[in-house]
Amino acid sequence: MTDATVQDARQSRAGRSQWADVWDQFKTHRGALLGMGFFIFISLLVIFGPWLWDIPPNYIDIRAKNQGPSLAHPMGTDQLGRDTFAQVLAGGRVSLLVGVTAMALSLVLGTLVGVLAGYFKRLDGPLMRLTDLFLALPLLPLLLVIIMLFRDTLRAAFGPETGIFILIVFVIGITSWMQTARIVRGDVLSLKEQEFVLAARSIGTPSHRMILRHILPNVLSPIMVSATLGIANAIITESALSFLGLGFPSDFPTWGRLLFDSTNFMTLNPERVIWPGLAISLTVLSVNYIGDGLRDALDPRIRGR
Repeated sequence: MTDATVQDARQSRAGRSQWADVWDQFKTHRGALLGMGFFIFISLLVIFGPWLWDIPPNYIDIRAKNQGPSLAHPMGTDQLGRDTFAQVLAGGRVSLLVGVTAMALSLVLGTLVGVLAGYFKRLDGPLMRLTDLFLALPLLPLLLVIIMLFRDTLRAAFGPETGIFILIVFVIGITSWMQTARIVRGDVLSLKEQEFVLAARSIGTPSHRMILRHILPNVLSPIMVSATLGIANAIITESALSFLGLGFPSDFPTWGRLLFDSTNFMTLNPERVIWPGLAISLTVLSVNYIGDGLRDALDPRIRGR
C-alpha cells in the first residue's frame, strides 16, 4: 500500500462525522432496519393513503354492511357499511399524530426537568421529589379523571375533535415525562464532572450557555431513545383511552376507537378486530426496534465493534 493510499484512508476516517459512525452501527441491527422500514411505510401510507383510496372513511353504504374482505373493500365493512380500510388509514393519521405530539411534549418536559435537576444542585431535591410523586400516581385512573373533568369544556371551546385531541395530547404528555427526566438527570450529573465542562466553567461560561452548548448536545442519545419509546407509549395510551370510550368521538376514527367499535361484532366479523389491533401492534413493535437500534448505535462502548 502506497503512502498516498494510507494518507487518503486516514483523511477519510478523520473526515467521517459521528453520525456516520452511528448510522453504520445502526445498519448492523437488522430489527432496527426492519422497524424503520415498516414505520416509514405505515407513515407514508396513512399520510397519502386517503388521497389514493377514493372511498371516504365516513361514507355510509348500508347495503354493504358487515361484509368481509373483497376487492371493493380489502378489509371489509362495518355495521354501517363504512369501508374499514379507509377508516384504518384515517385512524392511523390521528394515532400517529397523537403519538408524535404527545412524545414531543413529554420530551420537552422531561429534558427540562432532568437538565435543571442535574445541573443545579438546589433544584435537584424538589424536582426529583416531584418526579417521584408523578411516578407514584396511578396513571390510568388519573387519565380517566382528567378527561372526565375537562372533556366537555374543551369540546365546547375548540370543537369535538380538536378539543379531545388537545386534551389527550396534554394528558399523555404530562404523565409520561418522568422516565426521560431521570435518565437525563443521571447523564447531566456525570457530564458535570467531565474535563471540558470544568474547563468551560473555569473561564466563566454562564449557566445557560453551558447547558445549551456543552450539556444538551451530549445528552442527545438518551433523549432520542426516549423519543422513540415515547411514541410507542403514547400510541398505546391513546388506544387504551379510545378503547374505554373516553377518546375521540365515534365518527372520528382512531385505531383504538376502531378496536372499541369492533368488539361488539367479534362473532360476526372477527377480522374487524384484527386490522386495527395489528396496526397498533406492528407500529409499536417497529418503534421499539428503532429505539433498540438507536440505543446501541449511540452507545460509544458498542459503536465501532
